Amino acid sequence: MTSSLGDYQQARQLQNDTLTRLRRVLGENHFLTLREASLLGLTLGSLGEHQQARDLHTDALARSRRVLSEDHPETLRTASDLGVTLGSMGEQQQGRQLQTDALVRLRRVLGEDHPDTLTSANRLAADLRTLGEYERARAFDEDTLARRRRVLGDDHPDTLTSAGNLAADLRALGEPDDM
Repeated sequence: MTSSLGDYQQARQLQNDTLTRLRRVLGENHFLTLREASLLGLTLGSLGEHQQARDLHTDALARSRRVLSEDHPETLRTASDLGVTLGSMGEQQQGRQLQTDALVRLRRVLGEDHPDTLTSANRLAADLRTLGEYERARAFDEDTLARRRRVLGDDHPDTLTSAGNLAADLRALGEPDDM
């Protein structure tokens, strides 16, 4: 929770400690260890330590694919996390490819309305927006907003994020923000 509030240094310390302990207690390949490695990668990315984040995500993804399977939800979350990191490093095309693959698989494995699927769609739309593909971003953001409103409600933070993302698409397309 600490990283969600913006105290990334404290989050990093806690996550490093947790990851060290999980590796010792559960091993390198346990799904909780793999998840914590990917979460630490997101925190490192937020701190601007993109290469270290990429290394953690890449290792966790390879292990997840080998141990859990290509279509395991944890593997797909880790792939999406790596996509975020790649985008932060200016590698939007590669990030988009990972996000697209993760989204297709999450839709099949978890369903269209699962929160992880919606987060993946949100991330793909962000990549598309960064690449200047505003119409495609808009289509994803409209769909994600509608689903989040239905599943989470109008006032949920993820729904509000989706509304803001759609507004960014509309501005980029030169359209009024009437949602």
